[in-house]
Amino acid sequence: MEYTPHIPLETIKNLSIEDFLSLLRQKETLIVQVSTNEVVRIKASLELPPLPKLDGYVPQGWKDAIYHE
Repeated sequence: MEYTPHIPLETIKNLSIEDFLSLLRQKETLIVQVSTNEVVRIKASLELPPLPKLDGYVPQGWKDAIYHE
């Protein structure tokens, strides 16, 4: 397991959004030391691909049929 050092909040406080995102892309995970007892972990992740469309169908009246039992 790779060690990720804690970054003090003061270090990233005045970064622009672009600089912050660049730093996040480089490190993949940022652990920000907010206070003595509190850290925040920020992890970059990829967006999930859309679900595949499957062949098949839903029969008409399927919903009404379950209420007639």
